[in-house]
Amino acid sequence: MERLDRDQPGRTALTYILPIRSEEPQQDGDLGEYLRWLAVRAETIVVDGSPEDVFAAHDRSWGAFVRHVRPAPDLVTPMGKVGGVLTGVRLATHDRLVIADDDVRYDAESLEKVARALETADVVRPQNFFEPLPWHAHWDTGRMLLNRMMGGDWPGTLGVRRSILEATGGYDGSVMFENLELVRTVLAAGGREAVLLDAYVLRRPSTTAHFWSQRVRQAYDEFARPARLAAQLGVLPAVLALVLTRHGRAAAGLAAAAVGVAELGRRRAGGRRVFPWTASLFAPVWLAERAICSWLAVGAHAFLGGVPYRGGVLRHAATPMRALRERFRPEALSPAQAGGSRRQSA
Repeated sequence: MERLDRDQPGRTALTYILPIRSEEPQQDGDLGEYLRWLAVRAETIVVDGSPEDVFAAHDRSWGAFVRHVRPAPDLVTPMGKVGGVLTGVRLATHDRLVIADDDVRYDAESLEKVARALETADVVRPQNFFEPLPWHAHWDTGRMLLNRMMGGDWPGTLGVRRSILEATGGYDGSVMFENLELVRTVLAAGGREAVLLDAYVLRRPSTTAHFWSQRVRQAYDEFARPARLAAQLGVLPAVLALVLTRHGRAAAGLAAAAVGVAELGRRRAGGRRVFPWTASLFAPVWLAERAICSWLAVGAHAFLGGVPYRGGVLRHAATPMRALRERFRPEALSPAQAGGSRRQSA
């Protein structure tokens, strides 16, 4: 496979899809410079659901070197990102796709690793790290490190093959945990996932306000994984019971154990080169946050029917695997889907 580096004059057979929606033009950061760098290396499609004036500003900034389009009207979804992704899938001219949020910044090495993995896998999950590292990015990195010991973290980017998404007819855009929905859809249709623990993709941290706005919403994602939700709901009453019965040392031991697990995640697959040791210390802080926010998510489910999202309410975190497997049974597929599945497995 050809290398993706700054000296490579041509593009690789890869399409990069960036779904975006912004209330203000994104011209002050490094996104434009990144897109210019990226467009030399891969077909780049920006699907922009921003207001008209913002869309026009983006088009003036990026339109000369990326394909800058509106989401297709027939693909608009309650989770707006999914409609943008599916629009990009429809327009892509390559089978290997990289889907990424607007705060993701690949370099040549990580882009090459994902592209290479897509030669044998149908969906690829690399790992994010934050740069720079304000306090709340340290906090969120504690979550990443714990997840690296439990099947890998869920990043703001995935690699996927267009052919399998065409075979499935896309994926549900009315759920909250859209990356999990995409991966589950691919797996239910017979695809193969590759979790690249050593493919590190830089991510710009959010603002502090945005960080706080995501706490309950991210906890709500665990409705898609009931066992994890139950474990996280159990943390708060367990710690309160230990404190109230004057077993403070046991509670401190649990915090120390969380730090230890996070440190193992930091050291896994060469992670020390991108994750600072101080991030492991934030693992108990993140666990405490999730212990509280899990109960708030349950309250949102009970009293609001779901979690608020951009003026609406999304009820479902993701579709259960059993439902997706039933949907993609060969006898349940339409002739077009069945044909796509046969081509995928060929």
